[in-house]
Amino acid sequence: MKSKGIALVTGGTSGIGLAVAQGLSSVGWTVVICGRRAELVTHLAETHGFSGMVCDVTDPNAVSDMFASIGKAHGRLDLVFNNAGRFAPATVFGDLDVATWREMIDTNLNGAFYVAREAFRMMRAQAPQGGRIINNGSISAYMPRPQAASYTASKHAITGLTKAISLDGRAFNIACGQIDIGNAATDMTSNMSAGSLQANGSMAPEPTFDVAHVVDAVRYMAGLPLEANVQFMTVMATTMPYIGRG
Repeated sequence: MKSKGIALVTGGTSGIGLAVAQGLSSVGWTVVICGRRAELVTHLAETHGFSGMVCDVTDPNAVSDMFASIGKAHGRLDLVFNNAGRFAPATVFGDLDVATWREMIDTNLNGAFYVAREAFRMMRAQAPQGGRIINNGSISAYMPRPQAASYTASKHAITGLTKAISLDGRAFNIACGQIDIGNAATDMTSNMSAGSLQANGSMAPEPTFDVAHVVDAVRYMAGLPLEANVQFMTVMATTMPYIGRG
């Protein structure tokens, strides 16, 4: 099968990232995954036929080095699924620790910025010019969960980042879109069936849906020609308490 291009998936060693990496590979993309744990990156790369890069996205120098390695190994980059991120424990806003705030912003926002900036530079400089960046936002990019200020703020900021990249990318044939996911079934959402904090202070179980549907959505976004773009796509469990939240 002829490669559809070179795709980087950050946070590609688990959950949505790993599922998307496998899904892209299955339809002909040459996939590079990155993660912080060297042994896991190596194992998954060997198991699934990926290229593996060890990188902490909160370190701009490490991100720059990773992109230099991708350029050396593959010559170009056509797609980035900017996925690496994390959650924080539920905390009432007035009790939110500054260190937690900084950790969340550093991973979810700064890390996404470092990756997108290096991708933009590489896509602008390569020939033929251009590529696609898909940022993993969240439904929390639009509507907060209670006691989740740091996560909410970081994901609201991703929406602004996506719009800015999309606008500045026009001159260089770089498309940028965002997928916002609500309760895909992964290890991160495994406890939601036991109950999640709701806006009225109650605990209620929340539905999830098969992560395969996220994979399908990303593959659709990635498969478009660069003259077309999905700017924002929300994929969520149909009956989760999001519409009307609060």
